[in-house]
Amino acid sequence: MGKRAKSFVIENLEIIDTSSDGTSVGKHENIAIFVRGAVPGDVVDVNVFQKKKTYYRAEILNFKKKSEHRVEPKCKHFGLCGGCKWQHLSYESQLKYKQKQVVDAFERIGNLDTSKMRDIFSCKNIFYYRNKLEFSFADRRWLTNEEIKDESIAQSPGLGFHVPRVFDKVLQIEECHLMDSFADEIRNAIGNFTLKENISYYNARKWEGLMRNIIVRKSNNDEWMLIIVFWEKNSDAEKVLKFVEEKFPNLSSIFYVINQKRNDSISDLPVHLYKGNEYLTETMEDLNFRVSPLSFLQTNSEQAYELYKIARQMAGLSGNELVYDLYTGTGTIAQFVAKSCKKVVGIEYVEMAIEDAKKNAKENNIHNAEFVAGDMAKVFTDEFVKVHGKPDIIITDPPRAGMHPDVVKQIIKLLPEKIIYVSCNPASQARDIDMLRDFYEICRIQPVDMFPHTHHVENICELMLKSEF
Repeated sequence: MGKRAKSFVIENLEIIDTSSDGTSVGKHENIAIFVRGAVPGDVVDVNVFQKKKTYYRAEILNFKKKSEHRVEPKCKHFGLCGGCKWQHLSYESQLKYKQKQVVDAFERIGNLDTSKMRDIFSCKNIFYYRNKLEFSFADRRWLTNEEIKDESIAQSPGLGFHVPRVFDKVLQIEECHLMDSFADEIRNAIGNFTLKENISYYNARKWEGLMRNIIVRKSNNDEWMLIIVFWEKNSDAEKVLKFVEEKFPNLSSIFYVINQKRNDSISDLPVHLYKGNEYLTETMEDLNFRVSPLSFLQTNSEQAYELYKIARQMAGLSGNELVYDLYTGTGTIAQFVAKSCKKVVGIEYVEMAIEDAKKNAKENNIHNAEFVAGDMAKVFTDEFVKVHGKPDIIITDPPRAGMHPDVVKQIIKLLPEKIIYVSCNPASQARDIDMLRDFYEICRIQPVDMFPHTHHVENICELMLKSEF
């Protein structure tokens, strides 16, 4: 077994860029140096702790010069919590590097023309924009280096967010500026109550402890939902539920889940209604959408509305088109365009999401939308097209991995007049569009910032069938 390489210091390293995962980058002797906690424009001395053939990873020892793009983070937990990597970077700079991320993906991965790219659509509210947060319990909270040195600080349970790359400890969170402060009130009240009552927190190594997670959801109609995840249903669980009901009578819904698996996913588990309504209602224009405990919903409602408006505008519907909405989720985009086209057909892998889509369409009096559940690559076939008709326009909004190659091949067989490609991962989007380049030309590229203070960026691309086809 080889020896671990010794760490060494690089002085006066200038940070010049950010990587696709949001980490800042400097260059030393033509080697990329990834430095957490830096921003472009910083000049720093760093300690290299990992050395690879093509890159190094390093930590900041001290600053020689601080960047003019650096700002004071709003959150006291910044630097430990992994939620907001870019809170120390000015919002104008965040937008610049998100746009650059899309340009780099299209030009380097897809070798695509970016001359039709528009300036990134910024977010009006850069704090308190999320409609959902999940907090985790751990019987051992994360201690900072300073806390470890202080012998008066004992190890204790924690309720908050997992520290990056640490699965069995959480950072105790007192405030989070990504969601309305009512989420803080709920989390802190449950944390204080469970500690006072000596109710056990989950141990991820031993797979025991009552309190596992809480999930807080909010609709844009100011309705609130709480989902509490327990290891088991016992008298302490009942005590927690009763406390929440009495403490927060304005909660629209309280649910609980029993999870005895070794992972935190609850998508395959029964969700039990303890009090209130079975769902929240999200409203966009004259449309209402059910938000059940397990429903997928863009976590920034205000910016999602802008995203959908851009996609609809790009589609340029006249009222006579047959539209396919691939990876439709709960059918939000499909219903958003339904009144502007002849018919829309949505396909989605998650059956529960399709059930929500059907219920939403019925409640919204939409009669020209059809939703089908199944594996996209297996459902989206020649036989499917024979039944539902050849689409004039395809809207696609795949997961981060992008479209399955068989889906791209089927699109090429059909050659719809227009494709609107919505993506949360410009890299996989560029790869897919590269496969379509012989048949389609790029008319417009529109990056959208959905998640301020993170490196994530959404992107919409309008593709038009070339005239020779």
